[in-house]
Amino acid sequence: MEKQKLPNATAVLILGILSILTCCCWGIIGLVLGIVALMLAKKDTALYIENPELYEGYSNINTGRVLAIIGIVLSAIYFIINIYMYAVMGEEGIKDFQQNLIEKLKQQEEVE
Repeated sequence: MEKQKLPNATAVLILGILSILTCCCWGIIGLVLGIVALMLAKKDTALYIENPELYEGYSNINTGRVLAIIGIVLSAIYFIINIYMYAVMGEEGIKDFQQNLIEKLKQQEEVE
C-alpha cells in the first residue's frame, strides 16, 4: 500500500513561513497565521501518530510547527512593542519620531 501525504502538511509549512514573513504587520497577522499553523499541525500529528505507516510528510509538519512558533514569538514581540509605543508616545509622538527619522536620513543622503 502506498503512503499518503498528510492532509495539511504543505499548508502548515506555508502558514509557518507566512507567519514569520508577516510578523511586522502590526504583529496580528503573524499571530493568526502561526496559531492556525499550530492547530493544523496538532491535528496532523495526531493523525500520523495513530497510523505512521500510512502517512508521509511528517518532516513538513515538524518544520512548519517550528516556523509557526518562531513566527508567533516574533509577532508577539512586535505587537507588544507597538502597544508600548502607543501607550508611551501616543500617535502624535510616533509621527514626530518618524518625521525626525526621515529628516535625519535626508541629511545623511545630502552629506554623501
